Amino acid sequence: MTITKQDTDAVRALRGLEDGDSSVRLRAALAVGTAPDPRFVAALVRRCAVEPEFFVRDMLTWALTRHPVSSTLPALLDELRSDRPQARSQALHTLSKIGDRRAWPAITPELLSDTDDEVARSAWRTAVVLVPEVETVALAVELTAQLGRGGRETQLSLSQALVALGDVIEPLVGAAARAPDPRVRAHALATRRLLVDPDAGFELAIEAAKRVAVLDGPAQEGR
Repeated sequence: MTITKQDTDAVRALRGLEDGDSSVRLRAALAVGTAPDPRFVAALVRRCAVEPEFFVRDMLTWALTRHPVSSTLPALLDELRSDRPQARSQALHTLSKIGDRRAWPAITPELLSDTDDEVARSAWRTAVVLVPEVETVALAVELTAQLGRGGRETQLSLSQALVALGDVIEPLVGAAARAPDPRVRAHALATRRLLVDPDAGFELAIEAAKRVAVLDGPAQEGR
């Protein structure tokens, strides 16, 4: 069997994805994306699950988007069932970049409420990209049920996902603004402010909402 230069380059690139030097891994991912080959897909997906460097992960995602969806979609959907949170998170991120709505049924309530914040955040962003119009309200209900969750970054991600769904969230966020839990109320109020004024800073919005939520209580905030 004749070994071509293309075969040699492929072997070199695949080995580079496992190199201990992040700059080598970055170059390998760039090379794989520049010359897509179905043989690369499994290795790219596997590396996404364990790659510690953000910039390399981003390049791995880019490389996957350069391959045919027929090759990448099944592999990425399989990763959503992984026990490894990074595998789920990165697969979701890559699906959001590919944007193929055939992946929508795989964005389950379990992923949207994953106990790992990074997985959940990735699921929210991906869901907003892939959701069919007829499923928008149902998605908004799933997301508003998690208002008050996590720290600043998690809350900001959830607010951004909700705002991206548009005015359909208004009654749901309004109801959450009257919840007994002050964290839920504050997050709902901040999200509603961002819906009205997308340029408003989340930090200012959440701090102002916290004051309202604590001082006025749930009986006053729906006004």
